[in-house]
Amino acid sequence: MMRTFSDLVYPKAVRHDALVRDGLLILSGSLMVAVCAKIQIPGPLPMTLQTFAVVLVGAMLGSQRGALALLAYLLEGAAGLPVFARPLAGPAYFAGDTTGYLIGFVVAAFIVGRLAERGWDRRFMTAVFVFVIGHAVILLLGLIWRSFYVGPGLAFAEGVWKVLPGAGLKTLAAAMVLPAGWKLVRRVEQSHQAD
Repeated sequence: MMRTFSDLVYPKAVRHDALVRDGLLILSGSLMVAVCAKIQIPGPLPMTLQTFAVVLVGAMLGSQRGALALLAYLLEGAAGLPVFARPLAGPAYFAGDTTGYLIGFVVAAFIVGRLAERGWDRRFMTAVFVFVIGHAVILLLGLIWRSFYVGPGLAFAEGVWKVLPGAGLKTLAAAMVLPAGWKLVRRVEQSHQAD
């Protein structure tokens, strides 16, 4: 398996520091999702940057750390911290119609992270494919869960069709950001090697 972006930016120092390093990366990933969940982009269909952060965290941290970061995010919300897009928190939040999306965050981070570990996040076109898969997983699990509350037709109309343009924009944005980050880090590495 190849290194992830976080391995390149924050390399492993010594073996006993690996747990601290991984813990910091996981916590940072969960906080990135929490901050992006609160960023509301106005428009005819308002959206947050939450799923943008979910797929980026998965790609940057890899499958295991990415999934753990999203589990940490869910645990923070279950503990009552205001990390979710909606102003509610606590265990009751998981009894609603959005729980499928939350489960989808963890699954998507794992899948996106696994593809990133294989190097699919380094070029724009393959990164688009990776992030489309990540968003599709989130929407599919959200659709399945929400169908039990409002029926499949309304769940698809409101939970997939309505948010599809936003998911597409966030997919393209993530596919531009991460490959650009890889190029920047490689240039910095090359300039250090030339010195």
